[in-house]
Amino acid sequence: MKTSGIGLLFALLFLVFACSKSDNSEGVDMGDPNSEDPDPTTLSYQNDVRPIIQGNCLSCHGNPPTNNAPMSLTSLSLVQSAIENRNLLSRINNTTNPMPPDGLMPQSARQLIADWANQGFPE
Repeated sequence: MKTSGIGLLFALLFLVFACSKSDNSEGVDMGDPNSEDPDPTTLSYQNDVRPIIQGNCLSCHGNPPTNNAPMSLTSLSLVQSAIENRNLLSRINNTTNPMPPDGLMPQSARQLIADWANQGFPE
């Protein structure tokens, strides 16, 4: 009787430990911890900045510029140049003479453009 009790105890312990082992069998990809995933906070001109420029600036800063706009903002290089050489960030944050002229863009859009510039103007 004592041996069957010990055998039953071992069988029970085996079941408990066997069921508690995690093997990720649900198919959830945990990813390779050694892989270098891109930083999810990295911004890009194409995905983040271009839509803001298109929606707020191109009515005047198109190609060719209209309404006395001094430059075109139709490409990454032109937007980068405007930030580096023409004070674009100051202009979009100016409360007394805002760009666009009908009022400041939302703070989140202006900050996103500044963050993109601080990240080195990624495409």
